[in-house]
Amino acid sequence: MFDTLFHYPRVLARHCEGPAAKERELYLANYASGGAAHSTLLGLAPELLVIARRIDLDGERSIPFSEIEAAADRWVDCQRRHRRVRLANFSKARFIRTATAWFRFLGRLVELEESPPEFAGLVSEFEHYLRDERGLSRHTIDNRCWHVQVFLRWLGLRGIGLAELQLEQVDTFLALKHTQGWCRVSMATAVKALRSFFRYGGEKGWCVPVLAVGVEGPRLFSQESLPEGQKWEDVRQLIASADTNSPKDIRDRAILLLLAVYGLRSGEVVGLTLDDVDWEHDILHVSRPKQRCKQKYPLAVEVGEAILRYLERVRPRIGSRSLFLTTKAPFRPLAPTSLHHLVSTRLKALNIRCRKHGPHSLRHACATHLVAEGLSLKQIGDHLGHRSPYATRTYAKVDLAGLRQVADFALGDLL
Repeated sequence: MFDTLFHYPRVLARHCEGPAAKERELYLANYASGGAAHSTLLGLAPELLVIARRIDLDGERSIPFSEIEAAADRWVDCQRRHRRVRLANFSKARFIRTATAWFRFLGRLVELEESPPEFAGLVSEFEHYLRDERGLSRHTIDNRCWHVQVFLRWLGLRGIGLAELQLEQVDTFLALKHTQGWCRVSMATAVKALRSFFRYGGEKGWCVPVLAVGVEGPRLFSQESLPEGQKWEDVRQLIASADTNSPKDIRDRAILLLLAVYGLRSGEVVGLTLDDVDWEHDILHVSRPKQRCKQKYPLAVEVGEAILRYLERVRPRIGSRSLFLTTKAPFRPLAPTSLHHLVSTRLKALNIRCRKHGPHSLRHACATHLVAEGLSLKQIGDHLGHRSPYATRTYAKVDLAGLRQVADFALGDLL
C-alpha cells in the first residue's frame, strides 16, 4: 500500500520501517477500498505514523482511551516546544479521533463507553431495567446509561466502590463537571440519571438507598426562557445560501429545508431512509423516537425538489438505505452531531446573530413562524410531534399579537 502512495525512497522507507507498519498499511487499504481519495490517504498515512510512534502496539494488548488522550497531550506539547509546523492541522482532537478509529478497526480499543471491570454488568442490568420495566424510549435509555458510565469511570479511576460511595463524592463529581463547562440543563440531566441508577442500585444492594434521595442538582424553572430561534427572514437567507451547484450545498439545502419547514430534530433528519419518501403519494414518513411511531407529512414541493436533486446529482450509489450520506469517501450515514456543524458554520458565515446556532434553533424558528401565521398551539404541537400540549405552550410567549390583545383588554367590561 505504501509504495502506491509514496515515490521518494526516503519517505517510503520512513513509512515502511516505522512501527506498526503492517497495521497502518491494513487500515489504509481498508480506507482505500471504501473509496477514499488519493489525497485523503496521503494525509492519513503520516498521521498514523505519528500515532504509532507514540503508542506502543507491540503484542495484542488493548489500548485504553486514557492512553490515547495522554499520547495526544504529549504530541501537542512536543509540537509547541519545538515550534514545528509539520502536520499543523493535525490537532489533539484529530489525533484522538484518528487513533480511536484506527484502534477500533484493529479491535484493540478499550471503548470509552465501557465501564471499569469492577462495575461490569451493572450498566447493562440497569439498561434492561429501564427498557423492560420502565418502558423508556431508546434515546432516554442511552442518555441515562451514558451519564452513569461517565460517573462510574470517574469512580473507578479513584478506586471507589459503589458500596462505600458517599454523597460528598457524588457532589465532587458534579462540581468537577460544572467546572468543565457543563451547563445547568446538562447537570440536571446527569443528576436525574444518577438518581435513577442509585434508586435501582439501592434496591439491588449495590449502594446505600439514601444516595438517590440526597443527590441534588441545579434548579430548572419551567418555561424560564424564550425559544431561541432565528427570525424567519434569516432562515430564508440561510436556505438561499445553499442554493448553488456545489454537491455539499445541494445536500445541505435539502437538510436545511427539512429542519426549517417541518421543524425536525437532528436525529429525525439523519434517521430518514430512502423508503421514507413516498414519491407516488407525495408523503414524507418521519420516525418519532419519543412517540415510537412514524408521522406522515405532505411532501412540500420545494422540499421534494431539493431531495430529488440531491438523489439524482449528489448521493453516492452505495448499499446504505440512509437518505443523507457524507459527500466524501468513505461514504457513511451522517451523525446527528454533524448537523450542528452544518448549521452553525453557515449561520456564522452569514453573520446571523442568535444565541443558539445549532439545528434545534431552526425547529424553534419554525414554531415561532407558525405562531406568527396564526396556527393554534395544538396544530403547532402536532406539526412538531409533541406528545402533549405542555411542550408547546412555551411558544405562547412569542405570540406578541395575542399578548397585546390580553394587555389591551378592558377588565372593567367584565363588571
